[in-house]
Amino acid sequence: MTVDEKEFEAQLPEEQRWENLTLANDFIFGKVARHPDVYPELLRRILPNGKIGRITVIESQKTIDESIDSGGVRLDIHGQSEFDEDFVTEMQTVNRGELPKRSRYYHGMLSLRQMSQPRPLGVKRSYKALKRQFVIFICTFDPFGKGRYVYTFTNRCHEVAALELDDGTITIFLNSNGICGDISPELKAFLDYVAGNPPTGDDPFIARIDELVAEAKQKTEWKVEYMTLAMRDALNFEDGVERGRKEGRKEGRKEGRKEGRREGRQEALLDTARRMLSAGMSPEQISGLTVLPISEVNALQKAMI
Repeated sequence: MTVDEKEFEAQLPEEQRWENLTLANDFIFGKVARHPDVYPELLRRILPNGKIGRITVIESQKTIDESIDSGGVRLDIHGQSEFDEDFVTEMQTVNRGELPKRSRYYHGMLSLRQMSQPRPLGVKRSYKALKRQFVIFICTFDPFGKGRYVYTFTNRCHEVAALELDDGTITIFLNSNGICGDISPELKAFLDYVAGNPPTGDDPFIARIDELVAEAKQKTEWKVEYMTLAMRDALNFEDGVERGRKEGRKEGRKEGRKEGRREGRQEALLDTARRMLSAGMSPEQISGLTVLPISEVNALQKAMI
């Protein structure tokens, strides 16, 4: 690491320093979960009755950007099954209240990606070609405040509760600090590990994840990559703050000019009203001609007496 990188790392909060990272960190999660023997088992625990196909593609820090006019998304883990189903899994440690809207955006981007896939010559695009999409957020907080380990959302009819839209979009929020809900001991063991509890040795899968986390933190090239991403994000944040300041100053000057023009017009109207009062015109006449409120013209008249 360079001197600048060391200085930058020293400024990071304790939990964000490389030696203190756990699976709850999105960078470490992406590196560990991309292992072919980890992500499929994790999905199996999250979706015990999902009947998903064999996972054939696993990518970490996957960027999806299907439109030059929209912001792309960088996903912690993206997987595809043999049936072209999409699985997006994100680790979340900060509750900004945006996850429901973000899930909507993710589903939209995944749908665009699926619809833009190459197809045989002469074959038209069909909405029937859209495959199931699972957007999964693993949270170290309760995103809805109901205490549940798992919140699963699909599109359902309000008037007929049992009627599913069956549009193929499934959104799941996991809460590592949950206290209620019927989940398997296997999923509970994973959520406990995400929450910071050490593996008990009873679950080989959790022990394997713990080994992979330790191995990941031994890789110098991954530490450099992590620090590079952290520094870039910090610079982007600072740039955003500075742009915000500039825009604020710009808007402030603009509003100041507008306010100045408003005050100038108001003063001109009052000056005209004073001359009309001096000429003997009634407050009612002046109000009608200048569109000043009658109360304001009366106050102006009293001030002139």
